[in-house]
Amino acid sequence: MTRPESSGGQQPASRRIAEVLRSAIQSGELRPGDRLPSERVLADQYGAARNTAREAVRLLAEEGLVVAQHGRGVFVREARRLFRFGSDRYARKNRETGLTPFRLEARRQGKSARIDVVSIAREMPPRDIAERLDVAPDDLSVVHRENHYFADDEPVQVVSTYLRWEEAEGTLLMEAKSGPDGIYGRLEELGHAMTSIRDEIFARMPTPHETAVLGLPPGVPVLEVLHTSLDQDGRPFEVSRFVHRSDLTGLTYELPVT
Repeated sequence: MTRPESSGGQQPASRRIAEVLRSAIQSGELRPGDRLPSERVLADQYGAARNTAREAVRLLAEEGLVVAQHGRGVFVREARRLFRFGSDRYARKNRETGLTPFRLEARRQGKSARIDVVSIAREMPPRDIAERLDVAPDDLSVVHRENHYFADDEPVQVVSTYLRWEEAEGTLLMEAKSGPDGIYGRLEELGHAMTSIRDEIFARMPTPHETAVLGLPPGVPVLEVLHTSLDQDGRPFEVSRFVHRSDLTGLTYELPVT
C-alpha cells in the first residue's frame, strides 16, 4: 500500500488513509479475510495520529468493507450476499421441497439457515399494513408474527408478518410451528391460494431495534421489502415486512415482459 497523497490540506488525513486502504481492498491487494494493520502501525506508516488511523478504519467499516472482531483486529469483509429470489420465491414447486423460501435460498448458496420465532401477538396494525391488508387500523385486527433470520449464524433479516385476526384466531397460524408448507399451507386451507404478489422495495436507514437485532455497523442501511400476497380473488390475505441487511443481501427478480 502506498502513502496517501497530500491534497493541499483540503481532504482530512483520515479520508486519505481510508482511500488508500479502500483501493487496496478493491484491487485485491487486501483480500477478504485479510487483517488490516493495527491503528499504531497505520499511524506510523502514514505519519498520522492513532485517532486519525482509527477514524479511517471507521469510515471503511461504515461502507461495509471491513469488520472488527473483538480481541482479534479488523478484517476485510467477505463479499458474501444472500440473495432473495423474488419471481419464483413462492412457487409451488419450491414449496413442495418442504423448505421455507429462506431455507431454500440459503441451501442454494451453501449456507446454514436458522429462523427464530420471536413473538406472535394480536395487535393494532401499522397504518401501511392496514391499508394493504384491508383491515381496521384502530382495532386489534391483525396477528403479528416477528421472526429473525440467520445465515451461518449471522443475522441477515427481520420479518414481520401480518395476518387477519379473524382468520388466524384458534388456528396453527398462532403457533411457532404452523405445520406443512408453513403459514401459506394454513392460509390455503382457509381458501387463500396465492396467485400473485406485490413487492414494494425501499432503501432506508435502520431503526434502533433493527440495528440491534441485525448487528449493523454504523452507517449501513437496510433494504425493506413490503410484500403483499393476493389470492385467487385478487384479495390481499397476508402482508410481510422484510428488513434485510443491505451489506449481506441482494434482490433477484426475473419477470415476464407482457
